[in-house]
Amino acid sequence: MEQKCCGRAVQLVEGKRRIVLAGNPNVGKSIFFGSWSGVYVDVSNFPGTTVEITRGKVGEDVLMDTPGVYGVSSFNDEERVARDVILSADVVVNVVDATHLERDLFLTQQIIDMGIPMILALNFCDEAASLGIEIDVPALETELGVPVIRTAAVRGEGIKETYAALAMARPGKALPEVEKETLLLLDRVDSRPEALLVLEGDEAVALRHGVEPMAERERIYLLRRQRTNDIVVRAVARPEKSGRLRTVIGRLCLDPLTGIPILVAVLWGCYVLVGVWVAGDVVGVTEGTLMQGHYEPWVRGLVGRWVTEGSVIGQLLIGEFGVLTMTVTYLLGLLLPLVIGFYIALSLLEDSGYLPRLATLVDRAMNAIGLNGRAVIPVILGFGCVQLGTITTRILGSKRERTIATAILNFVVPCSAQIGVIVGMLAVVGVKLTLTYVLTIFACLAILGTVLNRAIPGKSTPLLIDLPPMRLPRPGNVLRKTLMRSYFFMKEAYVWFIVGSLGVSLLQVTGGLRAWQDLLAPLTEGWLSLPKEAATAFVMGMVRRDFGAAGLTELALSPWQVVVSLVVITLFVPCIASLMILFKERGVREATAIWVGAWVLAFFVGGTLAQIVL
Repeated sequence: MEQKCCGRAVQLVEGKRRIVLAGNPNVGKSIFFGSWSGVYVDVSNFPGTTVEITRGKVGEDVLMDTPGVYGVSSFNDEERVARDVILSADVVVNVVDATHLERDLFLTQQIIDMGIPMILALNFCDEAASLGIEIDVPALETELGVPVIRTAAVRGEGIKETYAALAMARPGKALPEVEKETLLLLDRVDSRPEALLVLEGDEAVALRHGVEPMAERERIYLLRRQRTNDIVVRAVARPEKSGRLRTVIGRLCLDPLTGIPILVAVLWGCYVLVGVWVAGDVVGVTEGTLMQGHYEPWVRGLVGRWVTEGSVIGQLLIGEFGVLTMTVTYLLGLLLPLVIGFYIALSLLEDSGYLPRLATLVDRAMNAIGLNGRAVIPVILGFGCVQLGTITTRILGSKRERTIATAILNFVVPCSAQIGVIVGMLAVVGVKLTLTYVLTIFACLAILGTVLNRAIPGKSTPLLIDLPPMRLPRPGNVLRKTLMRSYFFMKEAYVWFIVGSLGVSLLQVTGGLRAWQDLLAPLTEGWLSLPKEAATAFVMGMVRRDFGAAGLTELALSPWQVVVSLVVITLFVPCIASLMILFKERGVREATAIWVGAWVLAFFVGGTLAQIVL
């Protein structure tokens, strides 16, 4: 089934009702979705965006999750997707955080003003009680005009009751003035929810109906904010002061004097977890011991009974870059542990409430290169694995920001495996040349970010983010998020790895790899002033970046040649695994531009350095 929403096709599964989960970020919607739908879910990008939508079935009903948003509007991709999905809803389950009703009920009132039947899931009631917050649920139901269910989703409390209450879903009490003006538009806009959005000035919805968007957003928002504040005053009682430890820690994370040391400690912890322990120790076992030590010899022996490894089919299946050897080893031995490690780190930061504080702390610094504070997460995790950093750019609010962050990751950020080789080579060239390398890479980062910020049309989104209470991460919640995210990522990624390994294998079989080496040799010797054999290292860096860096250690290089070669290999094109993720996340056009641009930048900067010094 397909429904048109604001010019986009929303793919829906056939069912009795379309139940849509809506709410602000970090309110626990995913727990409701997982509990109701089980494993019968589908995750895919919303048409025309990189925003993922989760669909499933519960009984004979269709269940759809939406991105966490603060309002139904069109300020960024997340809000546009949430808007279109909510417009397709028969019933909305609005999940709110009981500790932040002043914030969350704004979205609640907007959905009520749209006239869509809904129920309210009052989540984190256990935390609200521990904070001394008393909520009069009957009074809240009376004020809103919709059923309100107390829940503590991470404990499994109230989830079944919320689903049972769907039968009682109904439109709530709209703002009288807004309702009157919305109904007057129904002679030109045949849908009350969309009439409200036209009234609020949503250009995409107005265009669909061939009418001019109205300019009442600010006035309506002020009315809605006042209504929300009045509801909270009548239904919520808070303690006068709270000196709880979590509040103190939250404030320390935001103060630059204490927040920066905390930031360094947290990011170092993430790097140690993902970049050192997982990328080093765990991958050493899964990739080296299990896959290369046991699986690959076994599969080569099995397939070798029918096909010789030296044949064309043999090289495609079980050769150095074979579908049954390198692809499976990369997927299960390398990528899967890294993905799980990354999602554990991300889930811990999310569940603790630290992630939005981290983004707030570094926001001003990131603004200089066209990003907001959220971008610090993919950039830092990119030092563990560039492909994971590229995946994480999904958290950024606009295509422009995702493009800038992805380019920075793939141009100037070395992965952990590569860093190990780079540090080893720099250790023998002295402090002066080490600083030359570091300052060159940092200058490339600053210049690249500045150029992209000015060259790419549009403006980056401001950091609009709420600060949830600090809390100890719940192991069950972290595990649930990690497993679900890892499963759906691997489900999408494996096809790209198969395509990539087949491409590299075909280059090897046809002599393409050797041709690349011969093609690069004159450039390597003439422009970079490096030995001819360095071309082989650069070619191998296309397969795995640490392979390329490791290949340089076998060459007899002067200290300055070491610096030049490391600058080139750092700025060089991403490895085949990262390239496949790059194509998946950014599309063919942008991925190709970044890939070609990495060639140009690496050889231009390395060559310029060589011509100045050597």
